[in-house]
Amino acid sequence: MSHSEPAAHPALQVHFENMDQQRETATLGMWVFLITEVMFFGGLFLAYLVYRLQYFPAFAAGSQSLDIKLGAVNTAVLICSSLTMALAVHAAQVGQRKRIVIFLLLTLVLGGVFLGIKAVEYHEKYAHHHIPGPAFHFEEAHGGSPSSALNPQNVQLFFSFYFAMTGMHALHMLIGVGLLTWLVIAGWRGRFTPEYHSPVENVGLYWHFVDIIWIYLFPLLYLINRHH
Repeated sequence: MSHSEPAAHPALQVHFENMDQQRETATLGMWVFLITEVMFFGGLFLAYLVYRLQYFPAFAAGSQSLDIKLGAVNTAVLICSSLTMALAVHAAQVGQRKRIVIFLLLTLVLGGVFLGIKAVEYHEKYAHHHIPGPAFHFEEAHGGSPSSALNPQNVQLFFSFYFAMTGMHALHMLIGVGLLTWLVIAGWRGRFTPEYHSPVENVGLYWHFVDIIWIYLFPLLYLINRHH
């Protein structure tokens, strides 16, 4: 290397010419990944809506059984986590090491709160035998006795979608928690600088995407046509 050439950034990979090219490539890769995730969840949403129209009374009854307060609290938690994630990205862009770690830790804590509340909801469904399978049993909230007007298989279908959609979302949250843990460790070690902070930005994109998915799940599962 000539003495007139600037030294390469330690985080620059050998197959990139400069840090800007590396950052743009990483961002493009994340967006491509998120597009595939949109198609995956989009298929689940479409299937849910089709069956909800076909078996509306059963899906409405199943929706009524969900705890709207816990769902609303989780929605608020994720909105707050998006804010702290955005603040962490800004801190990384301007090279504020302590603020990076603080806001990442806050995001990590809020993600843990969401998963804890979701675990409480799942336990409640287990206690009431609302998990699809041989032991499935459903009673309408207002009746207190098995409903003769509802086909249990159709109600079970609602809970199949509920666990599939919220379970996949929770899995993505767990992955996000793992990524945030890695970012906290790397941030504490001073790895991120104004010249190199693309991992924080890309994990931020992923986290915002997961939050947006919940913004769609909450009304679809908890709010739309809760009453017959």
